[in-house]
Amino acid sequence: MIQVLDLIVRIVLFLLGLNVVIFTILSAVRTFVLPRAVNVPLTRFVARGVRTIFDLRMRLSKVYSYEDRDRIMAMYAPVMLLSIPVAWLILVMLGYTLMYYAIGLPTIHEAFRLSGSSLLTLGFFVSDGPPLLLEFSEAMVGMILTALLIGYLPTMYSAFSQRETLVSKLSVRAGTPPSAVEMLARIHRQRGLDSVPDLLAEWENWFVIVEETHTSLSALVFFRSPKPDQSWITAAGVILDTASLYLSTVDHQPNVVQVPLTIRAGFMALRHIATFFRIPYNSEPKPGDPISISRQEFDAAYNELVAQGVPVKADREQAWKDFAGWRVNYDVPLLALAALTMAPYASWVSDRSLPTPVRQRLRVGNGNGKP
Repeated sequence: MIQVLDLIVRIVLFLLGLNVVIFTILSAVRTFVLPRAVNVPLTRFVARGVRTIFDLRMRLSKVYSYEDRDRIMAMYAPVMLLSIPVAWLILVMLGYTLMYYAIGLPTIHEAFRLSGSSLLTLGFFVSDGPPLLLEFSEAMVGMILTALLIGYLPTMYSAFSQRETLVSKLSVRAGTPPSAVEMLARIHRQRGLDSVPDLLAEWENWFVIVEETHTSLSALVFFRSPKPDQSWITAAGVILDTASLYLSTVDHQPNVVQVPLTIRAGFMALRHIATFFRIPYNSEPKPGDPISISRQEFDAAYNELVAQGVPVKADREQAWKDFAGWRVNYDVPLLALAALTMAPYASWVSDRSLPTPVRQRLRVGNGNGKP
């Protein structure tokens, strides 16, 4: 009877260990190999854990200035990225430990030594019995998991470099910190407003690339720009506001097709990234829904455009309604992603809080919006 119970326990332990190993391998494949956005529980757990440590460090250090927070959070994405394979290796080691013990090693300690020696290919502890095949498979799994991260680092940094090229250009066109009003004023003075559609065509391609890379390789969302006052999310917000002001407020040429396409590419990209991080938003907003921009702020922007010599539409009331109708498509995802990434100051992007109901849903549904 005792032998039967012992056999059952060992079978259960072997299957448990095997499931842990398979779960870890599938998590690695979904994180770095599968070419689509998949929210992997293990990766999300590691990212949340690392983020909690960084948040705790800022609280204990009593960090208040943006410069200090940016300096600390610049390390978050790299540390999180390197923590993921460490979690993989630990789980694989534990899974194989259970399997070694289940097939005959006398103690958990010896099973753990054999698992660690095999996984890290140290070779200081080996066996000549049935575990030999498992040892070879564990060494192979360990090398594959490590190679996955190493192999995809160049891909991630290539996508990061491609993203930052236009972000860096924005400071030339929109000032520092960037502003949609300033961007329209500079374009009007230097190139003429007729060049806006051609300029936004480049950003449409940028939004498409960001949507793909920042969901399939989600760590890119948290990689901060080389310059502390720049950010991919503030750049996205300024470009979308520029396009929205151009369509609603600026007296432009009729039948401009490119500008609405850029806005659509932009809010679809932000929505898909927000969906990946489980950020709630209204997927079917109506033109009359409230936005975070007040009428007074819009009037101030309207007056500034007039002061800068930009031709504007005479009907200010209709211009406000049209602007709000465009902004409502990306307002909540934009502000939520700016808060999630601790973006630097930018007008109408990171200078305001999310609406209270959205903040409450983020806090309850997804740990304050953390990945």
